[in-house]
Amino acid sequence: MATMVPPIPTTEDNNKVDEKVDYFNLPCPIPFEELHREAMMSLKPDLFEGMRFDFTKMLNQKFCLNHSVMMGPTEVPSQSAETIKIPTANYDFGATFIDHPRLLLLGRVMTDGRVNARVKYDLSENLTFKANAQLTNEPHMSHGMFNFDYKGKDYRTQFQLGNGALLGASYIQSVTRHLSLGGEVFWAGQHRKSGVGYAARYNTDKWVATGQVASTGIVLLSYVQKVSEKVSLASDVMCNYLSRDVTASFGYDYILRQCRLRGKIDSNGCVAAFLEERLNMGLNFILSAELDHRKKDYKFGFGLTVGE
Repeated sequence: MATMVPPIPTTEDNNKVDEKVDYFNLPCPIPFEELHREAMMSLKPDLFEGMRFDFTKMLNQKFCLNHSVMMGPTEVPSQSAETIKIPTANYDFGATFIDHPRLLLLGRVMTDGRVNARVKYDLSENLTFKANAQLTNEPHMSHGMFNFDYKGKDYRTQFQLGNGALLGASYIQSVTRHLSLGGEVFWAGQHRKSGVGYAARYNTDKWVATGQVASTGIVLLSYVQKVSEKVSLASDVMCNYLSRDVTASFGYDYILRQCRLRGKIDSNGCVAAFLEERLNMGLNFILSAELDHRKKDYKFGFGLTVGE
């Protein structure tokens, strides 16, 4: 009788069953341009120098106005090794219209003459149109970009068209539940340059690893370890095998009950930290610091953000 009783499946047997890949039901990968987004959250915070004040006023559920004041030094080009800064002040006025989830309209006007505009419109459930433009008073510095993004069941593709005869296309495909592979091509007709790139991304619930290489000489590797729901560590290595330049950095992202702290340190001797403290509903206090010991360039900033 004992031989007729089937054995009870163990945890290891269940894991083996779960490891089987259903190639007809793979998840949709993230966009190709956002391959390193988890690492960039820790390693690329919105650092600034001086004083910053942002105010957002909601007029209704779809329309809001944005005001931003920035006062601080600005670096100017110099042939000497020392960094030369001049005091400046800028005011930005913007408006945002959101018809969730299909339409997004965003515009910004700066006192220095720059105008930024952004459009995002879902033509269908799978096809999205995006447009970005920046107009300046400086000659040959204005630019615009149009994107068409298509989201498939287990893949994403994008086609880009920009000024200066810029053409680009990218494609990323889920190979397994955790692994996705992709590639991109571009052609800059004005500068007579072209390039090809390849990328791989492996993500789990605890860590994310991404690798990207391009014919322009750039190799970028990033790794993010999720220690807990509120703590994550990130590192990346950027290498240009044509110029023999290599930069490595390590960062962290720590979310507390009332604040969020992000920081990094890189192989060039640069240390940075960015703190967002929630003082009250709709009121945030911001601290920014960046120390470049090699260039002896030290930047500190503080600010307030009012509105949601």
